[in-house]
Amino acid sequence: MCLASIVMPESIVPSIIHFGSAKPEVTTSSPAPDRLVAGHPQHTAHNFFGDTTDQFFAGVWESTTGKWRVRYTENEFCHIKAGVVRIDSVSGESWTFETGDSFVIPSGFEGTWDVIEPVRKLYVIFAPALP
Repeated sequence: MCLASIVMPESIVPSIIHFGSAKPEVTTSSPAPDRLVAGHPQHTAHNFFGDTTDQFFAGVWESTTGKWRVRYTENEFCHIKAGVVRIDSVSGESWTFETGDSFVIPSGFEGTWDVIEPVRKLYVIFAPALP
């Protein structure tokens, strides 16, 4: 048999995920009561992609106004599509991000998220494997 005649099944070849036409997994949530600082923020995540290792995710996240404490165990790239957020670290640093801004939150970051204007962001998350 000639190797050139072997055809790989199409199911093995991954497809491109187009956020504009794919049907994402949608989840809604709110901060745990012990993390809530102000308001009653409601979150909606449209997870368009998750790899087979459960370590890499990409999608769109939205939140209404409010403030809550965060502790990151993953690395997250964010691009703000709409709205304004302020992120404060436990060490006293503060950043304000608005429409068009991009940033990375590294694993180990602790602080607060304060959604000042309802926000919509693109996210890409990499969660390091647990030891």
